[in-house]
Amino acid sequence: MQYRNFKDMKLSMLGFGAMRLPVIDGDDAKIDAEKTMRMVDYAMKHGVNYYDTAWGYHGGHSEEVMGQALRRFPRDKYFLATKFPGYDLANMPKVQEIFEKQLEKTGHDYFDFYLFHNVCEMNIEQYLDPRYGIMDYLRKQRECGRIRHLGFSCHGELPVLKRFLEAYGDDMEFCQLQLNYLDWEFQHGREKVELLKKYNIPVWVMEPLRGGKLAHLNDDQKSRLKELRPQEEIPAWAFRFLQGLPEVRVVLSGMTDESQLKANIETFEQDLPLNGEELQTLMQIAEQLADEQTVPCTACHYCVDHCPAGLDIPRLISLYNEHTLTTKSGQVGFIAPMALAAFPEDKRPSACLHCRSCEKVCPQQIKISEVMGDFANIV
Repeated sequence: MQYRNFKDMKLSMLGFGAMRLPVIDGDDAKIDAEKTMRMVDYAMKHGVNYYDTAWGYHGGHSEEVMGQALRRFPRDKYFLATKFPGYDLANMPKVQEIFEKQLEKTGHDYFDFYLFHNVCEMNIEQYLDPRYGIMDYLRKQRECGRIRHLGFSCHGELPVLKRFLEAYGDDMEFCQLQLNYLDWEFQHGREKVELLKKYNIPVWVMEPLRGGKLAHLNDDQKSRLKELRPQEEIPAWAFRFLQGLPEVRVVLSGMTDESQLKANIETFEQDLPLNGEELQTLMQIAEQLADEQTVPCTACHYCVDHCPAGLDIPRLISLYNEHTLTTKSGQVGFIAPMALAAFPEDKRPSACLHCRSCEKVCPQQIKISEVMGDFANIV
C-alpha cells in the first residue's frame, strides 16, 4: 500500500469510502454487515487505514456498521472520518446533538477526521452563520480531542469554495473534493486545488471514477490507453492521474464488493503517476467525454445582454451540463439541483420567456430556449 504523509501520520492513499457498501435485496438502507466485515478485514490486512462514513449514508446506518467493523481492531491501527450533515438545512441548529449521536452510533470516543459535509450554494449562508455555532462547537471538540483533525467536503463551485475559505480557511486542515481527470477542467478542479494550495490545505479525493463513468470508456478510448500501458486496467488510469498530484493525500473509493476492493488495493500497491504523453492522452479523452454530452457554451455572455428575464444563461448552461453528464452516466445528479436551490425563482431555467432573443446573438448557435426548457423539466 502506498502512503502519503499528513502531519505526523501516514495515511493510506486508498481510503475506504462507506457510501456504497454491499446491501441486501437492493435496499440501500439494509447493509450486508457480514460482507462489509469481510471487506474491512481484507482492507485492514492489506494496509488500508483510512475509513470514511457519514450521517446520511445508507439511510443513516453506515456509521453504525462501519463503527462495528472497525471496533474489532486496535484503535491506533485506523483513522475514522465522518461528517456534520449540513446538506440538510434542518440540521444546522443540531450540531451538538448530532455529534454526540455519531459517537454513540460508531461506538467511538473520538473521530480522527471530522468534516463540514457538502459545502455548496444551498448551504453556504447557513454554514457561515454564527448563530448556529457550528464552527465554535467543532473547534471546542477539536480542542478537547474528540475531533483530531477538522476539514470540509465541497461540491460547490469556485466562488463558494472561496467564501468558505475566507471565513474558515485558517481552521481547516484538509478539504475533500470531487476530483478526477474529467472534472480537472470540467468542474474547475485545477483551480480549486490551486486555491487550496494558497491556504496550505491538502486534498482528499471523492468520486475518483466519477461514479463509475471513468471505468467504462468506449473501445477507441480503451485502445488508446492500452497502447500506452498494456497491463493497466482502465479504472486504474483515474487513480494514476491522482497519484501525479502532490496535493492529494487520500483517494476515497466507494467499493461495493470484494472484487472492486481487491482491484483498487492492487492498483495502490504501486505509485505509477502518468508521464507527459499519457497525461496528454487522458486529457484528450476527458475533453471528448465532456464534448459528447454537453452544450458547447463558451460563456461569452452575449446572450445575457439580450435576455429580458435577466437570466445568467452561461451559469445555467454550466449547471445543465453538469446534470446531464452525471445522469447520462447512470448517477443521481444532485449538484445542479442544490445549486439551483440558491437561485431566486425568477432566475431559474423555468423563468425563461422562450423569446429567443439570446439565440440571435449566440456565436455557438445554441438553441438556448430549448436547453432552458429541458433543464426546467428535469430538475
